[in-house]
Order: sequence, then C-alpha cells, then structure tokens
Amino acid sequence: MDLFSTAVEDRLRSRAPLAARLRPRSLDEVFGQEHLLARGRPLRTLIESDRLSSVVLWGPPGTGKTTIARLVAGATEKAFEPLSAVSAGVKDVREVAARARARLGEQGQGTILFLDEVHRFSRTQQDSLLPFVEEGLFVLIGATTENPFFALTGPLLSRSSLFQLERLEPAALAALLERALTDPRGLDGTVEVDEDAMEHLVDRADGDARHALTSLDVAAALATETGRRSIALSDAEAALALRAIRYGDDEHYDVLSAFIKSIRGSDVDAGLYWLARMLSAGEDARLIARRLVILASEDVGLADSNGLVVADAAARAVEFVGLPEAQLNLAHAVVYLARAPKSNSVPIALGAAHADVRDLPAGRVPVHLRDSHSPGAAVLGHGEGYQYPHDAPDGWIDQEHRPDEVAGRRYWHPTGRGKDVDVAREAPEPKESR
Repeated sequence: MDLFSTAVEDRLRSRAPLAARLRPRSLDEVFGQEHLLARGRPLRTLIESDRLSSVVLWGPPGTGKTTIARLVAGATEKAFEPLSAVSAGVKDVREVAARARARLGEQGQGTILFLDEVHRFSRTQQDSLLPFVEEGLFVLIGATTENPFFALTGPLLSRSSLFQLERLEPAALAALLERALTDPRGLDGTVEVDEDAMEHLVDRADGDARHALTSLDVAAALATETGRRSIALSDAEAALALRAIRYGDDEHYDVLSAFIKSIRGSDVDAGLYWLARMLSAGEDARLIARRLVILASEDVGLADSNGLVVADAAARAVEFVGLPEAQLNLAHAVVYLARAPKSNSVPIALGAAHADVRDLPAGRVPVHLRDSHSPGAAVLGHGEGYQYPHDAPDGWIDQEHRPDEVAGRRYWHPTGRGKDVDVAREAPEPKESR
C-alpha cells in the first residue's frame, strides 16, 4: 500500500499545474513580498519564531497567500487544518475545533486553521470563529482577495493581524519564470523563451505569479506540440488569450473611480478604456449607467444639460436593449459626457443649501407662500400678499421666497462654462445678502 500511495502521489505531482509543482518549499524561495518576508521583516520573524497569532492575508490572486499559509505549516510545530470558505461551513469549523481541543489535551500540540477565501463566510459564520480564536484553541490564518474592511466583520478583524500582499513586480515575475524554465520540478530545461515572448508574459500577468506560470505552461505546450524548443511571441499571445479579465470587490471601487475621474477630466479615450475594462470583467451595466446619470448632473450639469438626457437614454437602453448591444449606448454617453463642458455649480449649490438647513435656524414658511387652499387658510391669512409671476410682463416679480433666517443667502454661482453662463444671463439676478 505504501508503494501504491507513493506512486499515486508521484503521478499526481507530475500532472499538477506548473504553479503547484513550483510552490515554494521555504521562505527564501518566495518571489516578491519582501516587505513582509525579507529577513527581519515582521511576518517572517513571527513565522520563524513560531509566534504567529491569528492573521488575515489580503492581496490579489497569485500573490502567495496560500503559499505563505503552507510555509507556516512547515515551519511550525502546530497541526495544520486547511478549509475553504467556498465549501466549508460552521459545522466544519466546529469539527476542527473539536480535533484541536483533543490534540491539545492529548499531545499538547496546537492547531492552525487555514481558511481560504474567508470573505465567502457570512457574518454569522465569521462570528462562529470568534470563541475559538479568542480562547486560543487554534490560530486562524484567513486568506482573502477582497478588502477585509468591507468583507470581514469588525470583531474578527480586531482579533487578527492584517498583512497586505502586493502584486509582484515585473523583475520578480521574470525571475520566477526563469526559474520555472530550469527547475527539475518545472519545465526542466525542455524549452526556452524568446525575449519578446518573456516580456509579453510578464507584462500581461499583471503581478499574478500563478497566472504567469499557467500562461508559461500553456505557451510551452503550444511550442512543443509543433516540435519547437523555443516559446515564440505567438505562443505567449495564444496562451494569454485564454485569460478573462477579472477584479475583486475592492478594485471594483478603484476602477469605477478611475472611470468617473477620466470623464470628469474630459479624457475620452481613458473613459472608453475603463468602460471596456469594466464590461470585459462582467461589471453590471446598470451600475455603469447609473454612475453616468449621476455624473451628468454632478460634473457636466448646467454647462450642457443635454448630458443628462444622453445619460438617461443610455440607462434606458441598457434596460430595453441589454448587452452586448447596449455597450454602444454606454460608449455614446461616455464620449458625449467626456467632451461636454464641465460645471459643478449644481452640487456646490445644493451642498451650500444643505449646510444652511443643517446649521441655521429653520424658520417658518413666509405667510404669503403658505397654502391658501386648505380650510381656514383665509382666516389665518395664508397666501396673503403673494404675487403671481405670470401676471408680470417679463414673468418675474421681486418677492422673497425664503424665511427671514436665510433670506438673501446665495447658493448657486454659475461657472461661466458652456451653457452655465447662458443660464446665468437669462435668470433674474439673485437678491443681495441683507
């Protein structure tokens, strides 16, 4: 049976993806994350001294979260219990806790629970971890690609140290791929890589070590299938075409921010780039449309009021037409809004009005503006003194429309850009502050 098990393990290793075969066996074999794992840095010190308490490892895919957890398992005297929040639940956590308690009592050995994709646990499931972490029954190592301040509960975060992993720099990725070409566990010198192909693999990996190794593995297979020992640029391009663009929830906010700021900055091409990136990543088109409708009033505003019409039409097209065709309507709105003159006079005016509502006495509605149609209104004098603007030749009469406490306060200041200046000229001049 031992010989059979060994043969099975050997065959599984030989068939494993390149990234799995090259998984680091020591901290010195890890590429990147020097801010955490270089000698003397905090995480390495805790691992090597076996004094690691519960931690959350946060970073993009392919930056080494699972690798670090496995290295902790190899460096510590504690038992290692891996779970994935994708398939595990509270019952599994309790079973790990039971084994940890028995192990501690019978052998005096501690336990590490590695919970991958910890953000997939609901708040209730995350709360189930707290008693065991607080008791010290096991050390929790949680791995997540999502911003823990959004995805994890406050109590769990407060009981854990947070370490943020960063995307690998191009130099680290290139060194990793070079090692993969020669390592006996990797490609073992069976292929070489042309310089332009290597640059393409590194550039398109976007700091993701696992993706870089997977792409190299596929490119090597494409080259050797045709009897070549050298990976050409065409092989790298073909391998990379298999990857779909994705981003996590935290980066979702960054991409949306870049999208809005590009349009606000009148950069048409940048707006189209971020739109294409969001659509390629499967972003909800309705969310994009809503953001464009908001931007039309927030950043274009009175400089070109048709921007709101165009944005609203694009939003309706998303509901009526749907993707993929509605992406043209979204692009139409992006180009229009980016090219439109910009004015933020509307949000500034509303903000100033909100400030007065918040900071100044509310004041009663002036008598002449009160409803004069309700029973008893005439007796109370409601509406008395009100002047109907349409009775005036130019449709405007000089009368106060606010309580005395805020009368004369000016909120809206036209920017003088686009149609904003025209609106200012057509409207009656606001009354001067008293």
